[in-house]
Amino acid sequence: MFERIANGFALARSSWAVLLKDKHLLIFPFISGILFLVVVASFAVPLALLVDWNQFGNQQNNVRVPWWAYAVAFGFYFCTYFVTIFCNSALLSCTFLRFNGETPTVADGFRLAVARLPQILAWALVSATVGVLLKVAEQAHEKVGELIAGLLGAAWSVMTFFVVPVLVVEKVGPVDAVKRSISLIRKTWGEALVGRAGIGFVLFLLAIPLILLFLGGVFLIASGMAPVGIALLIVGGVLTLLYMAVSSALHTILLAALYQYAADNRVPEGFDRQVFAGTFARA
Repeated sequence: MFERIANGFALARSSWAVLLKDKHLLIFPFISGILFLVVVASFAVPLALLVDWNQFGNQQNNVRVPWWAYAVAFGFYFCTYFVTIFCNSALLSCTFLRFNGETPTVADGFRLAVARLPQILAWALVSATVGVLLKVAEQAHEKVGELIAGLLGAAWSVMTFFVVPVLVVEKVGPVDAVKRSISLIRKTWGEALVGRAGIGFVLFLLAIPLILLFLGGVFLIASGMAPVGIALLIVGGVLTLLYMAVSSALHTILLAALYQYAADNRVPEGFDRQVFAGTFARA
């Protein structure tokens, strides 16, 4: 167990080293975040202006969701999933190029993501459908529905852990991608957990200065030093965006490394063969 945890931190350090070598990979999470905000605004603004939400809040214990809300939810899920999957596919493509000894560019990532557009669209469609079905299950019963939707959502996340790298590399449809993801997760789920735990610890350490920065800003504002406090909060907000981009990039790099070793038995560039041999050792 302790060996696996140590290997998890080693995987996190290797992912960090890859990101330091190709800092431009951070562009993809930034673009994904911007496009996500655009999608949210494009749905939120018309709904806020055109829908009378008071009619849905008068009877707290007997609120019926209108049929059109599910159609809107499907459209929202589809757009957000597409944006996220497309940018993740571009980031994964660049990561695989780096693992193979090439020097990827942002243009390379988007070019390869466009080449996988049919697979990305299909998977966004499946993801949106599952998202709406989980929401329907959640609305079916106040307590039981939430529990069932939570369990099904967690199971779906596990089953589809490797779907995006499978789509990028193997160019298969959604059904075959899910089957392939399940077969890979059987090999790597423990390693994925410890690797993500290692990255989580690194990100926790990086978050401490951000938390202190926000607390300092609030303290200064409360102490009457509003301009300095507001400046600290602005700096903290900018650094938080960078933190979120780093977090997304590190998890994607780790995902690519786990996939390449599990699928092709190849150690990605920048990773230690002994670490992979230890984490993927079979009983």
